[in-house]
Amino acid sequence: MNIVVASSEVVPFAKTGGLADVCGALPQQLSSLGHQVSVFLPGYRSVVYGDFDLYEIGVTVEIPLGNKVVEGKLLRTTLPESAVQVYVVAQDEYFDREALYGEKGNDYSDNCERFVFFSRSVLEAVRKLDLKPDIIHANDWQTGLIPALLKTEYSSNPLYENIASLITIHNLAYQGVFPADQMSLTGLDWKHFNQAEMEYYNQLNLLKTGIVFADAINTVSPTYAKEIQTAEQGCGLEGVLVERSDCLSGILNGIDTAVWNPETDTLIPANFSADNWPQGKAACKQHLQKLFGLEEDANKPLIGIVGRLASQKGWSMILQVMKQWLDQRDVQWVVLGTGDPDYHTILTGLYQTHPHKLGLRLGFSNELAHQIEAGSDMFLMPSQYEPCGLNQMYSMAYGTVPIVRKTGGLADTIIDADDSHEGGVSNELGNELANGFVFEDFATPSLETAISRAVDVYCHNKEKWRALVAAGMRRDWSWAASASEYQQLYTQTVAKKRSR
Repeated sequence: MNIVVASSEVVPFAKTGGLADVCGALPQQLSSLGHQVSVFLPGYRSVVYGDFDLYEIGVTVEIPLGNKVVEGKLLRTTLPESAVQVYVVAQDEYFDREALYGEKGNDYSDNCERFVFFSRSVLEAVRKLDLKPDIIHANDWQTGLIPALLKTEYSSNPLYENIASLITIHNLAYQGVFPADQMSLTGLDWKHFNQAEMEYYNQLNLLKTGIVFADAINTVSPTYAKEIQTAEQGCGLEGVLVERSDCLSGILNGIDTAVWNPETDTLIPANFSADNWPQGKAACKQHLQKLFGLEEDANKPLIGIVGRLASQKGWSMILQVMKQWLDQRDVQWVVLGTGDPDYHTILTGLYQTHPHKLGLRLGFSNELAHQIEAGSDMFLMPSQYEPCGLNQMYSMAYGTVPIVRKTGGLADTIIDADDSHEGGVSNELGNELANGFVFEDFATPSLETAISRAVDVYCHNKEKWRALVAAGMRRDWSWAASASEYQQLYTQTVAKKRSR
């Protein structure tokens, strides 16, 4: 099959979140299955002027935007250690900027124009490069216009009429909503600016546009696919998602096991596997305690947290528990992340009063992220919502037991360590063995109970703890299974498109 993947982020070229990880790893796995895969991304400053081997290929695109025509050029490279072709759409006026989407907490005012240009460039490049894709896989609002263009403006062109479209929703909260007058930038007839298609409370919504026009829709876990059809997590689009539920599915993300593998990871002080993890994790834990100035005690439970300091991640609850536990419980915490300035202030204060119990780095470090995953005993993810989540899978691969709220991909990957699951009760994805601690209510008492249960098992039931670690480490969290599901979804979508 010939597949084109269009994304605003692709590892290792440009990243702000999990979207980039998916669009860097999935194409490589699909290529290994024998498919021809091409990836498109914008030519950000970090890409065009970064340390990547980009080649001029002499192909330009001329894109109509409102009352002007904007020219861009295509550069080519490959995903590292693969045959996957990557095409970079270079246009310095739009993409030669400090960041991807905005600066100093504000989105760029011309984001609609920038990503309309990118979406149209992908379709024009498909023709100029003679790619002849069976399917174009769009991702999030930045490429939401592509399915609409295929169904409308391009539908009568023989070069495009058989191309199917899939849009993946990585996080429904980000929708690409713009003032109504920016509809003119899309080049589509104003008749499509209506409640059933592109309009959203008298504004243009590019994610809704993709959802309405795509041949298939999916998101990054089976549970999240169900949750976004409810008022609680539908972010205002639950109606259109329910309407298109027959085309909506969920495929759990995988992790890049070439990068996240405790047996080969060069960023951690000791390598280990599911067969010898006690020795390796002990060395990693000691290193982590020393690095953060914590008491070097192998028996003290150590809870790791890596990620955005945001309310969605449960920080209002975490801080309530942490304040109490730092005074009353002999448990260590290590936090790596950045986000809400108020959380920065509170955490800094707690660190200053409890430097031997709380390790803190406000910012991001890939090396530290690996070391926290390897050296912690438990990993905390009490998210309000979590489309998929990768850190809980990184944690299990490194023998670190997750404590999570039952939502999205966390619900699909973690089975609670209560007695009813030790006999092999399976969840929707076929996980059978308990591998973590799960709570349901997004409330501080529920979170504290889950942490208490985890600490109690760690301290008083070593056999059960070893079983939890083994269950997590021995499961395959790679992209192999997920890529097979995408392969099947592509096949079904193309067949459905061509049978019409």
